[in-house]
Amino acid sequence: MSNEPVLLSGGNPQIAKGFGDEKVAEYLAAVPGWKQAVCHQLDSLISDAVPNLVKAVKWNTPFYGLDDRHWFVSFHCLTKYVKVAFPAGTELGPVPPGTSKQPRVRYLDIYEDAPFDAKQFTSWVKQASALPGEKY
Repeated sequence: MSNEPVLLSGGNPQIAKGFGDEKVAEYLAAVPGWKQAVCHQLDSLISDAVPNLVKAVKWNTPFYGLDDRHWFVSFHCLTKYVKVAFPAGTELGPVPPGTSKQPRVRYLDIYEDAPFDAKQFTSWVKQASALPGEKY
């Protein structure tokens, strides 16, 4: 039996649901290739930007919030990029570029060879953390 994490379609790690830094660290350790550094950076930027942060893994995705029921940002891996989700994205300024079928949700897709604006991302995280989180 292998101790290697199962990767779902698109390369997203399959991690059992759970709460806390350790559970998110388990997800981060299982992320393959170049996406692992991106996901570690996202986790660090979110953690540094928001005091008293609560972390969880649900549906094989790290979620970040201010309590264990309401979440303001999450991300997961797809084949060619890492997708960051802001449930209240339309309330952020400027609005993140990726649209959704859900009216308020906006996405940021991070590709291997494209520039990543950590300053803008951190601004979005701080703004999102000040809004009511989404209950999942």
